[in-house]
Amino acid sequence: MTGMQQVHVLLFDAGTDSEGIHSLEVAGNTLVLLFENPDDAERYAGLLEAQDFPVPSIERMDRDEIEQFCRDAGYEARFIEQGFMPSNDEEHLFMAPPELNRDVSNWKEDASIQDQALEDSDQSSNPNLDELRQRLEGLL
Repeated sequence: MTGMQQVHVLLFDAGTDSEGIHSLEVAGNTLVLLFENPDDAERYAGLLEAQDFPVPSIERMDRDEIEQFCRDAGYEARFIEQGFMPSNDEEHLFMAPPELNRDVSNWKEDASIQDQALEDSDQSSNPNLDELRQRLEGLL
């Protein structure tokens, strides 16, 4: 296969200082879903919205770049291929968010606390999404 594979991820407040990527906590791991099919990403976003989450935007990104971002941030990237069928309880979460999902009402506060911690530390465990976005835009 030639060229870069594109995936679709869910971002909250895309393009703002408080931008965040949607993730799931599963068995102590933070998972980021990479949807092959934009329709699957849209459907998932609609389910989140139905649970009173902020409405995420669907962003198309290069799979290698976002997987590298996840590794750098200590997240686990999960590729959800077109026609994916869950085979266990954990995989059902890739098709529909859990009823008891992480409370995102204070995720902006969490981010600002993290930003302050990053200023005190030379090493960043959570790379800047703006930097990632600029790198990704450079690939398009």
